[in-house]
Amino acid sequence: MDHHTPTPGGLLRRLTGGTLAAVVAASALAGLVVGPAQAAPTPTPTTAPTPTTTPAPTKAPTNAPTTPDDRGSGHGKPGRVQATAPRLIARATLPADAPQPGPPSGAQATPANGRTGPFPGQVIPGFSAAIDNGDGTFWAMPDNGFGAKTNSADFLLRIYRVKPLWKKAGRGPGTVRVLNFITLSDPRHRTGFPIVNENTAGRQLTGGDFDIESLQRGKDGSFWIGEEFGPFVLQFDANGRLLRAPLPFPGGGSPQNPRAGTGAPLTQASGGFEAMAASRDGRYLYPVLEKATTTASDPRARVINQVDTRTGRYTGRNWTYRVDTDENLVGDAQMMRDGSLLILERDDQDGDAAVTKRVYRVQLGRTEAGGTLAKSLVADLLAITDPSRISAGGGWGTGDPYAFGYRSVETLVPLRDGTLLLANDNNYPGDAARRPGTPDDTEMIVIDPAARIAAPVHTATVIAHRGASGYRPEHTLAAYELAIRQCADVIEPDVVATRDGVLVDRHEPEISGTTNVANHPEFADRRTTKTVDGTMLTGWFTEDFTLAELRTLRAVERLPQVRPQNTAYDGMYRVPTLAEVLDLARHSRTCAGKPVGVAPETKHPTYFRSLGLPLEDRLVADLSAAGLNRPHAPVIIQSFETSNLKTLNRKTPVTLSQLIDCQGSPYDLTSAGTPRTYQQLVTAGGLRQIARYADDVSFCKDVMIPRNPNGTLAKRPTPVIRDAHRAGLTVTGWTFRRENQFLPVDYRRGSDPAAPGDLVREIRTFVAAGVDSVFTDNSDLGVTAVARR
Repeated sequence: MDHHTPTPGGLLRRLTGGTLAAVVAASALAGLVVGPAQAAPTPTPTTAPTPTTTPAPTKAPTNAPTTPDDRGSGHGKPGRVQATAPRLIARATLPADAPQPGPPSGAQATPANGRTGPFPGQVIPGFSAAIDNGDGTFWAMPDNGFGAKTNSADFLLRIYRVKPLWKKAGRGPGTVRVLNFITLSDPRHRTGFPIVNENTAGRQLTGGDFDIESLQRGKDGSFWIGEEFGPFVLQFDANGRLLRAPLPFPGGGSPQNPRAGTGAPLTQASGGFEAMAASRDGRYLYPVLEKATTTASDPRARVINQVDTRTGRYTGRNWTYRVDTDENLVGDAQMMRDGSLLILERDDQDGDAAVTKRVYRVQLGRTEAGGTLAKSLVADLLAITDPSRISAGGGWGTGDPYAFGYRSVETLVPLRDGTLLLANDNNYPGDAARRPGTPDDTEMIVIDPAARIAAPVHTATVIAHRGASGYRPEHTLAAYELAIRQCADVIEPDVVATRDGVLVDRHEPEISGTTNVANHPEFADRRTTKTVDGTMLTGWFTEDFTLAELRTLRAVERLPQVRPQNTAYDGMYRVPTLAEVLDLARHSRTCAGKPVGVAPETKHPTYFRSLGLPLEDRLVADLSAAGLNRPHAPVIIQSFETSNLKTLNRKTPVTLSQLIDCQGSPYDLTSAGTPRTYQQLVTAGGLRQIARYADDVSFCKDVMIPRNPNGTLAKRPTPVIRDAHRAGLTVTGWTFRRENQFLPVDYRRGSDPAAPGDLVREIRTFVAAGVDSVFTDNSDLGVTAVARR
């Protein structure tokens, strides 16, 4: 579609009903959504298509056009749509302070939360793996104790048989009974290296010998265990005796490998077999590395290998699972009856700071771009419904909704009825997610990953402006994941480039206000002054950093005086790449079960083009790699400039949006010597011109409904919404924020400029005036405003 050809951008609106949410819905109707029990998406090509300058393909109609106003017309309550979400079915806890028989443990453990070792008896620091015995009991296995070889020599490696006395729908005690245990040992000297209890009669194994993490049981009753110090695969008989020499990872050892010799380790410390699945017949094991190897070109790659239990050797077959971001970890893996593999993926945060506690499904052999396994979301463990309030009163994250937001969610067990059991490693005594200052209990839960729910219908599309930026530092995966949990339809990243040409997500190329770069003395000499779009700025700029350098920084709250509560998250999160944001969106679903949309804004495209870092081809390449450079993809590209949108119109079939500021001019026109103001662009004729290359126009709020001289909102909108619709464009408004200082005077509450005002009423006023989509920093309030009443 060439910009000289009078093809109205309103085509997409007419075909899909008027908003990006309708594009999302159309994608679902076209079979592009993967439900929790469905197959993964059709693989995309292994190499991204080369961006082209030929006309983009015409956007074809969907089979069933959908509008926001008729999305609730299916079964269910009026104004609601049927969807699925994980639901809490049962819960039981084992107290953190529940020592078991045995010698004192934890003499060298790091004191925390009012607990100092040595502790009487053997503590249970949570469970890293479990096996369903089919009789209401489970074999549940802690890891090496206290996290390191040096502090865990007095921790005996055990597998406990436990019986959860479930609390279900308000009934039951909700406790865990420890019935008995097996202590692992090496009486036949199979380890091949000296152990802590080398010269004792029983040669019991300890956390100073192995870091046991994953567990499966063979048909002969033996236990197969994946561990991290080697990393090794271990086999024990039913009484816990080591049967054969540890099987080393063929890819190389870790720094903690007791057999380490010369040469650099190829496995990261504590990056071994945290997860290990087994085939349904028990013949094959699938140990999964928790972290990337030290030589991996992709830091998000996690290797899955295959072990033949008959031969006790690796088969040479392997696959690559890709985590959402390179800091994420693989916590557990289990094979399903249909041959698919469930992967438990987590971050290393807990409580409110947690971002990723998710169960994904993959099919071995089904790959996507780059050859990694295609994955689909089964359950977000931070967004579990608890309508029966089984968890009520249990501290942070309990009640409805319920969050399994522990740092180390490491146990996943599929149960026979299709539900899932999960448990946490509580890193005793260190973790305190539920009640700060009190060590976390060991918590076992059962969830239905696909329970039916009735989700509200949105009368306009809610776009999470830089994520849920009213509650987390903007442009972080934490902000985006929270926005998705708050039921936003679309998440919005801002796109800038690094020195090595990687697109990353920052508000501006200058990053002193959004990262902790000023605290990094190694980058002090990169502070400089530059002119960006005619404005002189002093600070640090993304184009002066490689991605690897930028990854050493952490995000901070951009408006600390307005949102001081968000500064609690300063320093926690990395700067994400655009690719990571796209992946988070395509691996997520809205509360209504639709694909999560993405609205990347190209920041200062003329500026980056002048640096030899044009954004357009890189953006199209990232979309292609994510399988999103296609008609009806849930994507809308935005820009305050005009020429780069015209360029993109020839390169991609996705939705394009012309951003309109309250004042000033597009910088590309100013720099070309042909300035036109935004005020000129929003005349009826100007909007018809925009419709030749764009599908949507996104207005500053005051352009649509101005404020009176006294700061109150005018009673009538300007003609721009009507004129945009007549030109075939959808209309978006920005930016809706809850703080008084951003609201009209008559929508404020109290005199504190940082206090929340009546944002819900403001959004409803604009939606009533005809706005199709809204950008908001407060996704939850945006959803409240547009939920059909």
